[in-house]
Amino acid sequence: MAIDTQRTVAEIALEKPQAAAVFEKLGIDYCCGGGKPLAVACEEAGIDVNAVEGLLDEKGKDGPGGENWSERSLASLVTHIVEKHHAYCREESHRLQPLLAKVISKHVERHPELSRIEELFTSLRNELSMHMMKEEQMLFPYIVRLEEAASQKAPAPRAPFGTVQNPVRMMLAEHDDAGHLVKEIRDLSGSFTAPEDACTSFRTLYQSLEAFEADLHLHIHLENNLLFPKAIDLENAAQTE
Repeated sequence: MAIDTQRTVAEIALEKPQAAAVFEKLGIDYCCGGGKPLAVACEEAGIDVNAVEGLLDEKGKDGPGGENWSERSLASLVTHIVEKHHAYCREESHRLQPLLAKVISKHVERHPELSRIEELFTSLRNELSMHMMKEEQMLFPYIVRLEEAASQKAPAPRAPFGTVQNPVRMMLAEHDDAGHLVKEIRDLSGSFTAPEDACTSFRTLYQSLEAFEADLHLHIHLENNLLFPKAIDLENAAQTE
């Protein structure tokens, strides 16, 4: 099936969940920068848009490639984000911190970039910890209540933060910050390419950091491009009734 290259990268990733893996592999930003048309994103990345269309078409033949969350309730999406992506982020960041320290103790003299990678990952871990707590304790429960009210044709619940757009704006900015941190880690690590003298722990570290980045991209994509816009639409609809 032909793909409209003027549709945004985020729209394509939402409609075709398997497309996220293609974009991730090619380095096309589909989360924080997902608002660009596919043609523009490919041009900026120096990638032939026709080749990308071919990869997306081929990937589509492999099957559905994951849940289409755009067709599910916001409550289901919130549960998925918390139980899958937030849980993974907490578990992996806890596992990776000592692994980073171990690799640094053995390899930092020959690979001084590891010190900066540790600084960046520590900042990322701390920022995401606070970020996820704010989402789980304040924003997500309100979004679920907002959806429940809409389903019952009841007035929107009173928000302690004025409008849902206020915390969403903050979460988007924090997502951008997280994106910059993982991008710098990717750049410093040579796109997570382990050096020739890397031991098994070193190689495991870079493989794990790359997987962490990929999951974070998908996590942010679901919030930025699906959960938050739908929550804003629900609130706006309630205010006009």
